[in-house]
Amino acid sequence: MIQSKKMMVYRILIVGALIILQLAWLVYFLLSLTKYSVWISAAFTLISVAAVLVVINRWENPAYKLAWVVPILIFPLLGGLMFLCFGTRRPSKKLRNKLERSEAAIKPHIKQKEEVLECLKAQDEQAYGQTRYLAKYANAPVYQNTETVYFSSGEENFPYILEELKKAEHFIFMEYFIIDEGRMWNSILEILKEKAAAGVDVRLLYDDVGCLHLLPFDYYKTLRSYGIKCEVFNPFVPFFSVVMNNRDHRKILVIDGHTGFTGGINLADEYINEKERFGYWKDTGIMLKGDAVWNLTTMFLQTWNALCPTDQEFDKFRPQVYQKEPVTGDGFVQPYGDSPLDFENVGENVYLNIINMAKRYVYMSTPYLIIDNEIITALCLAAKRGVDVRIVTPHIPDKKFAFMLTQSYYGQLIQGGVKIYEFEPGFIHAKCFVSDDTTATVGTVNLDYRSLYLHFECGVYLYRTASVQQIKADALKTIEQSIPITAEVLKQQHKPGRMLKQALLRLLAPLF
Repeated sequence: MIQSKKMMVYRILIVGALIILQLAWLVYFLLSLTKYSVWISAAFTLISVAAVLVVINRWENPAYKLAWVVPILIFPLLGGLMFLCFGTRRPSKKLRNKLERSEAAIKPHIKQKEEVLECLKAQDEQAYGQTRYLAKYANAPVYQNTETVYFSSGEENFPYILEELKKAEHFIFMEYFIIDEGRMWNSILEILKEKAAAGVDVRLLYDDVGCLHLLPFDYYKTLRSYGIKCEVFNPFVPFFSVVMNNRDHRKILVIDGHTGFTGGINLADEYINEKERFGYWKDTGIMLKGDAVWNLTTMFLQTWNALCPTDQEFDKFRPQVYQKEPVTGDGFVQPYGDSPLDFENVGENVYLNIINMAKRYVYMSTPYLIIDNEIITALCLAAKRGVDVRIVTPHIPDKKFAFMLTQSYYGQLIQGGVKIYEFEPGFIHAKCFVSDDTTATVGTVNLDYRSLYLHFECGVYLYRTASVQQIKADALKTIEQSIPITAEVLKQQHKPGRMLKQALLRLLAPLF
């Protein structure tokens, strides 16, 4: 164990050193070229001008455009070439082609039942608009006949995961951003080993960057030796490239097709407060049973078959195949995914729709509040029209720069009527919205540029399920445990040096 940790530290140090050396060499090489010829300098300047025109005319978020235009104009000899090398937000062409082929293969097996949509439309046309959007543009049907159980903490969620894993008889699909050895993962691993030995089809996907400093680089081989089928998403290579920014941030667990879990909870001990890192770790999750689990299954299968082509037939994984008893459930349930494969910002649009449709209140929690003008405008406009808008962020941060950025948005939001709270016991990792006693979403999508534009994410949209009331009760309890941030509090934190750092960080935030 100690030897493995040492190897991981060495790997991180080597990777970091190689990236810094590559970046330094690139800058030196470009600067050296400009010394030899006025024509070369002129060519670089023209490339930068062209890059600015390309950026301005792209179908991109204005904040992302500004984050590129300013550096290009400040460093005209280098900015254009840097944009050519690193100006894309999409995955590498190789990975993109694999994912798109896999999506095309599974898409015919995902169909929206029109009678479900019509039933919702008869109850609430605004909610119908949200679900129709997800069904059409995220290929994520909405379902009835699904039970939901909300978990207000990782330690509440964990026993259910173990219990359901032990019931698995046919297959287990797992897709996680972070896995770390400890009580949580080791308990799960023992069950997975037993199930794999018993002939259960056990598959695991984990993100390489998410586990970079936690698992040995060849950990997938260890899991395969146990009979667990394992793939690593977008393996990290020590080369300075933005395609490494596209990470699999999803948390998905599917058991026999009829039971699924998602939310913010990764497979590491801090998520169940077995280990303390930043005070109390507040997270949330949700368990689904029934028809809606199919969306989680197809999300997993799309990524799995892109990395490891395995399945020709998909219907054998449907919920009804191994579901022993029919599930009725209540309300409407719609798991959805988001990816940088297209320019449809599904995660952000779900949030915007909830904010824009709110009539009485909208409560939300997020570990990071690094948002664009669209979300700022929507939040402030909702507050100005009388909606009770409350946002909970951490009081003890996990990343100092991200926390400084988060706090930089407080002033504008508070002035617009939004109420801001910091979760006093520690770090809040939950990504939850709840509104008007009818609507909620729980998932993996942070309110930051990485989640909204770069990562593969997922969530569950809920309408009039019992879990919506559970989410509201948990939100109010969390707010009671939090410190209200007022204009007076912000005045005490007002320091010119800090404000300058925040301004620079906000300018460049969309690029990282």
